[in-house]
Amino acid sequence: MIQRFLDPTVLAGISGLDLVAKTVVDGFIAGLHRSPDFGFSQEFAEYRAYTPGDDLRHVDWNVFARTEKAFLKRYRGETNSQLTILLDASRSMKFTSHGVEKLDYAKFLAASLAYLAHQQRDAAGLIVFDDEVRNYVRASSRQGQLARLLHAIEQATPGTRTNFAHPFHVLQDFLRRRGVVVAISDFWENPETIIKTVEPLRYHGCDLILFHVLDPEEIHPKLRHPVLMEDLETGEAMEVSPDYMSHEYRQKIDAHTEDLKSRSKAAGIDYFLIDTSRPLDAALREYLAIRKGKM
Repeated sequence: MIQRFLDPTVLAGISGLDLVAKTVVDGFIAGLHRSPDFGFSQEFAEYRAYTPGDDLRHVDWNVFARTEKAFLKRYRGETNSQLTILLDASRSMKFTSHGVEKLDYAKFLAASLAYLAHQQRDAAGLIVFDDEVRNYVRASSRQGQLARLLHAIEQATPGTRTNFAHPFHVLQDFLRRRGVVVAISDFWENPETIIKTVEPLRYHGCDLILFHVLDPEEIHPKLRHPVLMEDLETGEAMEVSPDYMSHEYRQKIDAHTEDLKSRSKAAGIDYFLIDTSRPLDAALREYLAIRKGKM
């Protein structure tokens, strides 16, 4: 049941990115067998009884399992982290084989991460880019920031070609404190170029997470007859055969993702490949596991 609320095809039918984000995060939390450590403020203060409207992320599910009563954990300190999301809105992100474009999936994920940051009172910011920076929301935790972020994410539309260098250089220019930088993209670029572009942020003390968003047909194509394929960013076209897609292409895409994964690991960057037909909980679990491991 919970998986249904995290299914991208279901989310695509929900009107409003704010409701999408709330549906994903609330469904994700409700589906956990035990409460994860969402908070990074470790100084425990007290328990208090749950009341309707309270944030479920603070419920101690272990206590609930023993007593069937809901209590919230409270902490003395507040988190002081910063999250910056880089959202790829290049034209290749428009591709889909199953009704949910890569850009839509990336928006769902970006909105969910922004919602999580808001729940945790983290400062959060956003850069939307293709070959230029199309929108920039400076990281903040002030009132109304979530609405600003969701509006910017919702307004993102497929642009032109990808240029990773520009958004990351902009981020470096405005970065005033260390934090977590999440890049959500299909990463159709040479893995060496990608890592060389993003790696300098590690020198600023930032933790980097690359969410590699691909359509299932890009990972495991099932072509039954020759077709003319067009590059969404360059407009170039070529005829491809089922034999090419099942052999040579599969080898190339496997090599591409493995190269990006290994180079990320060598650079101390977290990498996670996402299939856009899959529920979002795997991506959120990965994000929270990485966050927990960095604290």
